[in-house]
Amino acid sequence: MSLLSFYRPLAVALAVGLVSASGFAALAQEATEAPAETAAPESSVAGDDLSMGQAPADGPGSTYVKETFEAWELRCVRVAEGAEPCQLYQLLKDAEGNSVAEIGMFSLPEGGEAAAGATIIVPLETLLPAGLRLAVDATEPKIYPFTFCSQMGCVARVGFTAAEVAGFKAGAKATMTIVPAVAPDKTVALDMSLKGFTAGYDAVNAARVAAEAAAPAEGAAQD
Repeated sequence: MSLLSFYRPLAVALAVGLVSASGFAALAQEATEAPAETAAPESSVAGDDLSMGQAPADGPGSTYVKETFEAWELRCVRVAEGAEPCQLYQLLKDAEGNSVAEIGMFSLPEGGEAAAGATIIVPLETLLPAGLRLAVDATEPKIYPFTFCSQMGCVARVGFTAAEVAGFKAGAKATMTIVPAVAPDKTVALDMSLKGFTAGYDAVNAARVAAEAAAPAEGAAQD
């Protein structure tokens, strides 16, 4: 078994909520083998109390890809009124094409130390004390701690200075490095393409500015 096989295709599962085919097969077998005495009441057989389902929600609160900038996607959340919150997204894959990690980047208001922030999700099998390393091209990497873990994976919430954002814009690729818990003497390096980053970041920054401009107007209207 290769080292990278320990890393599940995390981001794809997060995006589409995959359920294994074996699970469906098991459920189907149980339903087929159910004894006659446990059959559903006649009203259920007739379909009187069965849910017919509904189309997936496409209204406020749903996420969609608004634009694509080469290696990056501008993902936004639909809202009932006002400007939509957006982030710049990329799914990171290993050399074998397996989905390993994902990053969602957003801009921040001027005046703070961090000009931009990002939420990075990696597999649960990651060695947390080793942190997450991120470097642009041949620059010295920075180490970021993980904030928490959930069923989806382990999350690092990081900030970038204006100079670091400029480095992303000028760079060709960034390298994200994590350490697998099952092999603490090894590392997994993931390429993060910076193609399209400048246009994508400018778009996500413009979306933030528009959202901030809309917020006071909405508050005044409610008053």
